[in-house]
Amino acid sequence: MKLLAIDTSSPACSVALQSGDEVCDRHEEQDREHTRLLTPMIRELLAAAGLSLPQLDAIVLGNGPGSFIGMRIAASVAQGLAHGAGIDIVPVSSLAAVAAEVFSASEADEVIVAQDAHMSEVYLGAFRRGADNLPHAIFPERLQSQTVIDDLDESSASGRVAAGSGWERYPALAAVNAGLIGSRSAIGYPKARFLLPIGEAALVGGNAIRPQDLVPAYLRSKVAQKPSSG
Repeated sequence: MKLLAIDTSSPACSVALQSGDEVCDRHEEQDREHTRLLTPMIRELLAAAGLSLPQLDAIVLGNGPGSFIGMRIAASVAQGLAHGAGIDIVPVSSLAAVAAEVFSASEADEVIVAQDAHMSEVYLGAFRRGADNLPHAIFPERLQSQTVIDDLDESSASGRVAAGSGWERYPALAAVNAGLIGSRSAIGYPKARFLLPIGEAALVGGNAIRPQDLVPAYLRSKVAQKPSSG
């Protein structure tokens, strides 16, 4: 399968290309440089692989949640490329990409991903390792204040890993949930190469969409919205 994956939902600009069993990628953590970096990265990978966009089966998009501006950049680029090439988009959770990397590098059973959402909140996602070794959501992604994650219990804490930049950004979140987390991972931002296996499974499962049907997973509908009290 031939897939292009992109993610700019965080300070990282990340692109990966899969052609059969071969995967190549580019990943740079330069905040506010997504517009400058993204398109050249895509062109470079396609040229190196000798592929054109219409030869791809789909574009796998890291669809957030995350930076409002970053998500808009990736969504716009993905929509433009997919529309021009006549191919579909497979939207994938950017939080799930972080969990997928943790699963690939550890024996973790569960990964709790927290990314900075500002306003003293994080974008929170919880994932269990499936039989396919891919992340499967434990509960729907949401905004979480610096409070106890009620959906988790201490009995599974030993196999549970916390990942994402939100834990470092908000130490109080880590402190109040210390009994629910077995260990912390240094993996902070989503890498596009870890979107690929999730996207391939979704594509095979019939979960691709037309470019015009894409709805970014902002979670916070308004940038200026006040934090939730829960």
